[in-house]
Amino acid sequence: MKTVLICVMLALGKIVIAQETATITIEVENISNDNGHLIVGMYTEDNFLKSKPEYSQQVKIKDGKATIVFNDVPVGEYGVSSFHDANDNQQMDFEPTGMPKEDYGLSNNPMLYGPPNWNDAKFQLLKGENKITIRY
Repeated sequence: MKTVLICVMLALGKIVIAQETATITIEVENISNDNGHLIVGMYTEDNFLKSKPEYSQQVKIKDGKATIVFNDVPVGEYGVSSFHDANDNQQMDFEPTGMPKEDYGLSNNPMLYGPPNWNDAKFQLLKGENKITIRY
């Protein structure tokens, strides 16, 4: 009986620990020039544009385009933010009025008339291969 109980507990433990993962390819298009780098962050609702993203990468731009791949990401709801760090200072630059100096984009490509919010960018990451395109 103890052996059966231990086997059941181990099996249940594997079910709880095993989490479905996905791969997401993010393509960014229409970047104004190839200067600097593109910085991309993938966030959950809890940290969206407030703190360090769950996943991030910095990549070179070629011919106004860049591609980022995140592997083994747990399935769930995420939002992606990217910006063109043209001067390579590792931060987004703003005008004194608060308007961004550097190009940026979000998943879902919303038309924004104010600061981005979670509902503008959220999407469901599904098991397997996923792809989104962000247009500047």
